[in-house]
Amino acid sequence: MKPLIVATDKAPKAIGPYSQAVRAGELLFCAGQIPLDPATGQLVPGGIKEQTARVLENIKGVLASQGIGPEHVVKTTVFMTNLADFAAMNEVYAQSFPTNPPARSTVQVAALPKGAQVEIEVIAAY
Repeated sequence: MKPLIVATDKAPKAIGPYSQAVRAGELLFCAGQIPLDPATGQLVPGGIKEQTARVLENIKGVLASQGIGPEHVVKTTVFMTNLADFAAMNEVYAQSFPTNPPARSTVQVAALPKGAQVEIEVIAAY
C-alpha cells in the first residue's frame, strides 16, 4: 500500500522537507504543528494559551481536509519549551478533546521552530 501525502491550505504550509500529514491505511500521521497563522505563516501573538489554541486549530484543519475531526485522534504528543505552562496549555487542550481524550505524551524541549512555545503532533484513525 502506498502512503497518501496530505497537503492542505487549512493549516500552515510545511516549513521544511516534510508533509503536513501522511495517510497509511486507516491511520493519519500528522506532522507537529506550531502556532503559525496559515494566512501569514507567522507565529501568532500571545502566550501559551493563544499558541495552543492556534496549534489545535491547525490540527483541526489538517484533519478536516481528510473528512475527520478531533474525535478520530488516538494519540498526541505535546512538546513544550516550559512545563511550568502545562496547566494553561492543558486548559486549552481539553476544549478540543472534551470526551474520550486520546492517549498523550507531553515533554519539555529546549527549543521549537520559530521560537514557538508549543508543538503538537497527532495520530488519527479512520
